[in-house]
Amino acid sequence: MKLKLLILSCLFSAVLISCSDKKHEGHEQAEEATGQTDSDEWPAMDSFHMVMAEAFHPYKDSSNLEPAKKLAEEIAIEAEKWASSPLPEKVNTEAVKAHLSQLKTDTRSLADQIKGGAADEAIGASLKALHDSFHSIMEAWNGAGEGHEHEH
Repeated sequence: MKLKLLILSCLFSAVLISCSDKKHEGHEQAEEATGQTDSDEWPAMDSFHMVMAEAFHPYKDSSNLEPAKKLAEEIAIEAEKWASSPLPEKVNTEAVKAHLSQLKTDTRSLADQIKGGAADEAIGASLKALHDSFHSIMEAWNGAGEGHEHEH
């Protein structure tokens, strides 16, 4: 049920975004040339977040690691994409780059742990650490001390 609500809220957000005012054409071309935006969007973070939420929340809510086990490879791929994508100007710092690099390494480690048949306790600990790492990056994006849209 929570997953359905999350998906519906994302779809609703996408509709709102697509219906919002368009940017000036010259500004949009400049963004395409640099690969950066000055908006409140970070698509690579959002893509990672969707997969991480699907994997983490069943574990957090009911100690169910099956979604994490099924999605581990996808999480690693999304982290790799995120780490190699252009950073928005407000988070284009060495600290955020280091966090993303570490997240990429740690997500690959989780996928390898699962492939290797690691114990559930180790997988759960790694998943929680990944989620915490993700939130440190998200906090940099949202600004120090600001909250975010979902509870943990």
